[in-house]
Amino acid sequence: MNPVSKSILRRTLPISIFEELCSLWRELVEIEDSTAILLNDSIISSEIVNVPEILGAKTFYLLLSSQLCALLQGTLNASSLSYQVTITCEPQAIAEFTHKLQQHLDPASPWHDRLAPYISPHLPPLNPLQSHFNGRLWNILVPEFSETSEVMYEGLRVCEPVEDALRQQVAQERLLNQVVGQIRQSLELSVILETAVRELRSFLQVDRLVIYEFREKTISNNQSENAQKTSGLVTYESRVSQSIPSLLNLVAEDTCFSNIPQYKYKYRQGQIVAIDDVEMRYAASLCLSRFLEKYWVLSKLIAPIVVNGKLWGLLIAHQCFKKRQWLESEKAFLGQIGEHLAVAIYQAQLYAQVQEQKNTFEQRVIERTQELRDTLVASQAANHSKSEFLGNMSHELRTPLTCIIGLSGTLLHWSQESTTLPLDKQQKYLQTIQNSGKHLLDMINEILEYSNLQSGKYVLAVREFSLTKVAKNVIQRVSDEAEHRRINLELDLQINQQQDSFYADPERVQQILYHLLNNALKFTPENGSVTLRIWRENNHVSLEVEDTGIGIQEEKIPLLFESFQQLENSRRRMYGGTGLGLALTKQLVELHGGTIEVESIINQGSTFIIRLPNQPQNQYKSLHNLDKNQALFTKNKTIVLVESNEEVATLIGELLTAANYHFIWLMDGTKVIKKLELLEPSAVILDQDLSEVLEINACLKELPETQGTKVLVLRDEITSKEWTEISQMGIDDYLIKPIQPNLLLKRVNALIFSNDKSEDE
Repeated sequence: MNPVSKSILRRTLPISIFEELCSLWRELVEIEDSTAILLNDSIISSEIVNVPEILGAKTFYLLLSSQLCALLQGTLNASSLSYQVTITCEPQAIAEFTHKLQQHLDPASPWHDRLAPYISPHLPPLNPLQSHFNGRLWNILVPEFSETSEVMYEGLRVCEPVEDALRQQVAQERLLNQVVGQIRQSLELSVILETAVRELRSFLQVDRLVIYEFREKTISNNQSENAQKTSGLVTYESRVSQSIPSLLNLVAEDTCFSNIPQYKYKYRQGQIVAIDDVEMRYAASLCLSRFLEKYWVLSKLIAPIVVNGKLWGLLIAHQCFKKRQWLESEKAFLGQIGEHLAVAIYQAQLYAQVQEQKNTFEQRVIERTQELRDTLVASQAANHSKSEFLGNMSHELRTPLTCIIGLSGTLLHWSQESTTLPLDKQQKYLQTIQNSGKHLLDMINEILEYSNLQSGKYVLAVREFSLTKVAKNVIQRVSDEAEHRRINLELDLQINQQQDSFYADPERVQQILYHLLNNALKFTPENGSVTLRIWRENNHVSLEVEDTGIGIQEEKIPLLFESFQQLENSRRRMYGGTGLGLALTKQLVELHGGTIEVESIINQGSTFIIRLPNQPQNQYKSLHNLDKNQALFTKNKTIVLVESNEEVATLIGELLTAANYHFIWLMDGTKVIKKLELLEPSAVILDQDLSEVLEINACLKELPETQGTKVLVLRDEITSKEWTEISQMGIDDYLIKPIQPNLLLKRVNALIFSNDKSEDE
């Protein structure tokens, strides 16, 4: 590039700025004497055709005088509403433009002879008009530095300061564009900051430039409360020479800054600090002076990096070899870089948050996908088990149903014949029918109870009972099966009379023992033994069922308590059963807050150990054992049943009548309150909608004649929450359908007994 082209300013300017420049040229010719020449495209267009093609500009202003020569050219860009502008005061460039203009003028033109003195390079001497021109041109092109322009460039050759300043401004914009471009191209914060530190140090020509990052850490004080303490360190650095001490990863001591009042506050407000002489500035702080001297800091310029209203760090320039007087343009530029870096840091923080959320989401998707896979596998396994269960149940149901249908058909056939079937055969057939029916009922109840446990609709009826009595009852219940299988059944009670009383649900405890004993008998070969052992440990009872059966493989023990499981499919036809017994047992144990353990050796036997805690006594009504002669307190006790189903009513009526109760059946609930008021029953059994039950109960409690009447409701199912709610409304007890005769009598006897006891007291 030749010297002439270097001295020409080329800029793209808005129309308004270009018009200000045109006004400046007109202003200058008025200040000059009468010999000054001002030509523009409008004046010369009448004498020269195709001025833009000849002179290379659509619009121009040429000022020629003995004190100042200056050329302004502009080409309008209609799409961007801006001018491509060139400004020059260079004598050679102006002489060439003037010579070309004169060549195309008619010799008779008055301008031809007036331009002749300027077709050769002409360098005017320094004068006040040039300083005025420099200041005005500076104010128009670089308005932010207008206050100091005349002082800074007084006495300099025309256009030189403007040229230098605009070149520096171009360089600043180029560096800013580089930083902004880096921010747009990369989300790697370390790359952006490293590039900015390196390029900025080179542009400002400082000896060292660093980024100091503030970091908060949590500390605990004596009151066990967490507090935030701010510290920091140098995270990025660029040095002009390796001989300059490095500050990288250096942690500055906060005590060194104690003599600088509110130093963080002023940076948080965006203040830029320029210190030309640090030795003089920090003379009062020995700590800080030594620190700066140790690291060769003679002058420094500091701009804050404020991210989202929070002071993130500082951008610091150091002079290490000689002191430096910082210019306003340098302060402003460092501040601009700090602002752009703040945007980059905030953008990187947002990106990091998005990435973290993305990674978390991806991890959750992976985990959820695995859960769904596991659920699918479990569902498939459950479906397979249920299919096998249904196939097994079809066999289990078909056998007793065949007996019931076949034997009942035989009895019906003989009843229609003239001859009768022998009485012993009739009794045997009826006994078989009854046993088959009981077996069917046991299986159905087992499935229903398991369903209720699974859905949380099970409520324990906890009361005080005798462990010895429960153990003997369950032994008696399975003794026929043990005798049939020729298995030695033993009861080992290791409890004394004081340890015999226990608080739990006696029916469920008996059910637990029944399932375990039945399971042990099922898998114990002929001439084997099964032992039920009971002992107390402080507030717990231990129930142990030991057998000499086939045993269980160790790896299959966890499958014992799964629903619809039998460990060997081939044994299902041999041993039968629903596959729910042990699953139901485990849930009943856990419902009591207990534990169940299994020990087993193949071909030697298995041992099931259950530990149940004594339930809190003050949460339940203590029901003492009823007197064996129940007729003494059931006689003349009236029980009213409100039931629309005739079969259910007949069953309940026969049971209660056989137990010496005075039984009355009401078909529906119409006018039932008036009838109950007249009858004054000891207890009412209601099989109605829950809303009707609560309405009848409320009326009974309000009437003086029926305030003491106990209310028992029949339900298909009931949750713990529902029972808690209706019991608080005065319902005394409930019974789940289908009706179990023994359980019905126990519940009714308990209600009548508690009623008599409260009256006696």
